[in-house]
Amino acid sequence: MERIAIRNARVLTLHGVGVRRGTAMRELGVIERGFVACGKGRVARVGAGEPEGSWDRVIDADGCVCMPALVDAHAHLCWGGDRWAEWERIRTGVPYPQILADGGGILSTVRATRAASREQLAEGVTRRLRAMAALGVGATDAKSGYGLEPESEARMLRAIGDAAAASPVLVRRTFLGGHAIPPEDAGWPERLALEVIPTFAREFPDVAVDAFCERSALGVDACRAILRAARAAGLAARLHTDQFTAMGGAEMAIAEGARTVDHLEAATPETVRAVGGSDAIAVILPCSGYALDGRYAPARALVDAGAAVAIGSNANPGSAPTVDLRFAMHLAVRHAGLGCAEAIVAATVNAAHAIGAEDEVGMLAPGMRANLVVLDDRDERSLVHAFGGPPPRLVMLGGRVLQG
Repeated sequence: MERIAIRNARVLTLHGVGVRRGTAMRELGVIERGFVACGKGRVARVGAGEPEGSWDRVIDADGCVCMPALVDAHAHLCWGGDRWAEWERIRTGVPYPQILADGGGILSTVRATRAASREQLAEGVTRRLRAMAALGVGATDAKSGYGLEPESEARMLRAIGDAAAASPVLVRRTFLGGHAIPPEDAGWPERLALEVIPTFAREFPDVAVDAFCERSALGVDACRAILRAARAAGLAARLHTDQFTAMGGAEMAIAEGARTVDHLEAATPETVRAVGGSDAIAVILPCSGYALDGRYAPARALVDAGAAVAIGSNANPGSAPTVDLRFAMHLAVRHAGLGCAEAIVAATVNAAHAIGAEDEVGMLAPGMRANLVVLDDRDERSLVHAFGGPPPRLVMLGGRVLQG
């Protein structure tokens, strides 16, 4: 593997200790004119001035921004089929309950995913990881959740593992068995907590466990049982909550020691204060608000309350059909109240903590995975205020230059 140095760059190191909250979410660790030197797939040195020593390749950044590759804190990357016909109906005003009644919605994806082979699912994940990498995303969450029965959920997790093994993107898997209740199995949430999670913990000890707390999905008590089962099995717990309805899910997840509470578009001021005073990371997903109903999580209030905020694309076929985390960052600034630096922190170091990869990615420091991008601009604010633009000038993942 080449020993590569990036020189003459405005370096954003994001260097620091722990997840970032409050004013620390505005600290980017800027080196006005510096370098990042990488070898054996890791960051070797970061500093001001010129890199010393000999290198296989030296890349002149021409004063442009060099920063950690982005980290997607919440993404559903594995599914079968598509829902483009549904989107067409939604845009013509057909209400979502009618689409569900006609056999559409999440259950249509469940049917297609159950019918897909492991190879077909892995190929879809591979395509999405490739697209993410081209946009400068170097690490991501990847959820199951469209199987809703043990065999299909396990096949999804194995397919994610297959795609991850062949990708330069660092992938952290999440078992989202509590995504919905399949119509043929009303007892699925109970079986999930009592039987499936303990079994999956043995085959997939690396996964986090997630559930969707919502009137159209699982109730607070069912989600509590799932999170408790995850913690008892030694797995990290996460929760989709307060997307459409404030049901007390976020407060419950905090009490149960969840690593993240995700969505929060319907969060009340009381919930904001509870999240701000907790260890849980608030993962906002503004692409869903853009695609569905124009509602966004109160990110400004969350930061001001002391919360650690992260950003995810929420890539999925039914509510956020995109893998572009940059657009999620733009929406977080445009509609959710984050500042530019806060959005960058939320999509790097805080997102790394959200997916449990903080020792690998999210900042540029010796020993970290050599995941970095060079923007085609000398001002990092271009990353969040522009949208729909070209990919980064250079993308390096795991010490290998993919483009540039």
